Amino acid sequence: MVRMNRYLRGAPLVMACLLLVACSNLNFRSNPDYDASKSHHRPDGFVNRYAERSDKPGLWRWQFERLRDGLPKPPAAPIVGVAPDLDLLHSDRLQARVTWVGHATLLVQVDGVNLLTDPHWGNRASPVSFAGPKRHQAPSIPFDKLPRMHAVVISHNHWDHLDRDTVQALVDGHPGIRFYVPLGMQYWFKKEIRGAVVEGAGRNVFAMDWDQQVSIPGRTHAIELHFLAVQHWSARSLGDRYETLWGSWAVIHPGFRFWFSGDLGYSPDTRDIGERMGGFDLAAIAIGAYEPRWFMKDSHLNPQEALQVMQDVKARSAVGIHWGTFDGMSDEPLDQPPRDLALARSGSSVPLDFFVLHHGQSWLLNSSSVTAPRGIGLIPKER
Repeated sequence: MVRMNRYLRGAPLVMACLLLVACSNLNFRSNPDYDASKSHHRPDGFVNRYAERSDKPGLWRWQFERLRDGLPKPPAAPIVGVAPDLDLLHSDRLQARVTWVGHATLLVQVDGVNLLTDPHWGNRASPVSFAGPKRHQAPSIPFDKLPRMHAVVISHNHWDHLDRDTVQALVDGHPGIRFYVPLGMQYWFKKEIRGAVVEGAGRNVFAMDWDQQVSIPGRTHAIELHFLAVQHWSARSLGDRYETLWGSWAVIHPGFRFWFSGDLGYSPDTRDIGERMGGFDLAAIAIGAYEPRWFMKDSHLNPQEALQVMQDVKARSAVGIHWGTFDGMSDEPLDQPPRDLALARSGSSVPLDFFVLHHGQSWLLNSSSVTAPRGIGLIPKER
């Protein structure tokens, strides 16, 4: 009876997922940004450079197996955040710093510019308020405690990376903020966000294709934003799979080079990024949502692959993101990614500065410490 109740509780969400995937290949609209000279463009959307489109076969099997086996299991130990250093976040010091808000949301501060990656302050990563992955960890920086925000970069349109209410609050509460988004996503902004301007005077939404870049002013130097290819996919609703682009972002300043991976499966794209960009001071690389491997491999890195990506993009240091924040996104426990990262690091023949932060913790460029003692409790000991 207990097992049957578990099936009944999960049935509505499973059916919603199945319906989404069943319809996801039915692209009802053409691609208004189609450029026949670009190999990743299609008349009905976009495609990866090193992989063909996938309709994610096996979803029925995955949902059945996780319900049968009671997955994901709860964390083995509490995931504990730290209070953010608000004085640091609001200071005008020029030292580059990166603070983990949670999941794929980072506050990047460089040369007087405050930038957010994939901002998400919502309670669920879901189109509905009553089902879907729910927050296990609250956003580490209360929304009303953010410094004045200047820019946002978004990697793709999945529900755990693009939250409508958060975007609207940023437009309403931070005059002059600009959004840099994958090609095709500008139409979502135009439809869904009050105050979004996608062309002409007052433009605040800038859609970019792979390998395009834009400069924004810093206090002392310009900051370049580069939109770069990784292997993933997009879908926001029924029938729009691959309709908008996806990717990663490089933030380049003379004193600080940063790469934000977004979501990605392992592919030659990351070696291309390393060759194209020449390396980074810090890379924020997704390390969670990787089990079951047979289902997630094409879309999400596991920690072992994340170590390889760090080397591919030629990063001096890396921080693991996309873990410990939303319940139920995959089969591994919420606290497993740092443990598997520690195992992967211990088995590596090359010493790599790849760490995780507590929610709310900050990393500072050219500093031997972060805002809580680095190396203490950041990578849990192996079981």
